[in-house]
Amino acid sequence: MSLYLEHFGLNEAPFRITPHTDFFFDGADRGATLEALLYAALHEEGIVKVVGEVGSGKTMLCRVLIERLPPHIETVYLANPSFTRDEILYAVAEELKVEIPRERVTGALHALHDRLIESYGQGRRTLVLIDEAHAMPEETLEQVRLLSNLETSRHKLLQIVLFGQPELDEVLALASMRQLKDRITHSFRMRPLSAAEVATYLTFRMRAAGYRGPDVFAPAAVSLIARAAGGLSRRINILADKALLAAFSEGTHAVGMRQARAAVADSEFAPRWGAPRGVAAFGAAAAAGVVLGAGAYWLLGPSPAPPAATRAAAPMAAPVPAVQAAAVATPPAVPASRPEPRLGREQMLRIAGYDAGRNPLLRERIEAARDKLDAAPDGHHSIELYFTDNSDPDRVERFLMRARELVPLDNVYIVPVESGGRYRIWALYGDFAGEAAARQAAAGLPPKYQQAFPLVPRSFAELRRAL
Repeated sequence: MSLYLEHFGLNEAPFRITPHTDFFFDGADRGATLEALLYAALHEEGIVKVVGEVGSGKTMLCRVLIERLPPHIETVYLANPSFTRDEILYAVAEELKVEIPRERVTGALHALHDRLIESYGQGRRTLVLIDEAHAMPEETLEQVRLLSNLETSRHKLLQIVLFGQPELDEVLALASMRQLKDRITHSFRMRPLSAAEVATYLTFRMRAAGYRGPDVFAPAAVSLIARAAGGLSRRINILADKALLAAFSEGTHAVGMRQARAAVADSEFAPRWGAPRGVAAFGAAAAAGVVLGAGAYWLLGPSPAPPAATRAAAPMAAPVPAVQAAAVATPPAVPASRPEPRLGREQMLRIAGYDAGRNPLLRERIEAARDKLDAAPDGHHSIELYFTDNSDPDRVERFLMRARELVPLDNVYIVPVESGGRYRIWALYGDFAGEAAARQAAAGLPPKYQQAFPLVPRSFAELRRAL
């Protein structure tokens, strides 16, 4: 990941999907909704509703709201939609550190009411934020209504904000929910971003992460990402991150249609119209190196079992045309004298932390990569075949089964790269004395590899730094 950040001059990853309040985008009415929520919290506006599709930014909005509330506002955040009618009452009391009797719900309500009156008298206000409200049982939502009734003769003691998917509106439309619906004073909807807003959003996130250059995403790429993501910020983040990794693998600082198509092809939620199709278009999707889309079926698709007569035999590389023999043959060997170990203990542990499952080829090529990284001189180079965030071990095993039909498998190295608890897979080829030798060997690799992969030389010093 550090190489990826250095490549674009970033201080941190710009498109991670976990909410980070420094990356709050106030466009597409998000800023106005935040201001309205702050006003409601400060002016005893009762129950407020915020509705949006999955991945539209509700959790981010909630966290920014909590962060920007003044100190005299106490917050209770409830994210468990499976609370029963009584459990949600006790959960609120526990968050407010109220000792309440568990044998009688009415006693619990009285204890909570007394605590809120005491807080109100001291100038403090209480705001309850309820996430996933659409999935709560009706009786739990009815308890929410009763909580909203806690008040003095003139003032509400509890403000409540319900966050939910559009199904929340359907729940509130039920006749049994009429009383709760009538108590909702303000309703907001997190609409999808338009293509123009997506362009602004991408630029904002890049700048927030420390980028200072010209816009990275070309207009056509922005349009494709916006359509494939449906304007939903979480999906935009996923596609933008994949597209940046594709650009990084190619050694370019711009994201165009090729990188955007590759990102779409590698994303299960995106419509297939945005992705290259068939083997003929494979180069457009996988040349980015970071993603292996639908066109890579020949490489990563299910492999039929070999005939019984050949299963016990050791795998043999397919014959290589004479014009490629020099490059595809075993690369120049590392000197026999072993240098001092070059991998640290933590790097070794991170590699070992990847679970290869029941995949013998994968396990073997990871061990070979570890030994190679530990021994190869800094100035030696390997050829990057691809770098992907799809770390499914079965998928990598299928790649290796295909690879041994095209190149000597002893020269293929699989490096699991860990970052933030997630693994990415780096597939490399060979050990060469320098960059020029690596480029010469890359030019002689099979045509399928020429089309599918960026074939970028990487020094072993660079590879070790990435671990």
